[in-house]
Amino acid sequence: METNANVPTKLSNMQVELLKLYAHNVSDSELRDIKKMLAEYFAKKVDEEMDKLWEEKCWDEKTIEEWKNEHMRTPIK
Repeated sequence: METNANVPTKLSNMQVELLKLYAHNVSDSELRDIKKMLAEYFAKKVDEEMDKLWEEKCWDEKTIEEWKNEHMRTPIK
């Protein structure tokens, strides 16, 4: 049997914890709350990383203006 290099052979710690939760039935409302909590958690992590990048790279409003004017598309041949 051939294995795909992109498919992990071991579950991550997050996958193990989520699988433990699957043993419990939750209402649709609770499921929505859990999804919202996860989304908010990861959104917060992204914000924190972006804040770190802004500080490290000394980005400011001028940087954003420069990005808006950049043309980064590859020409069609």
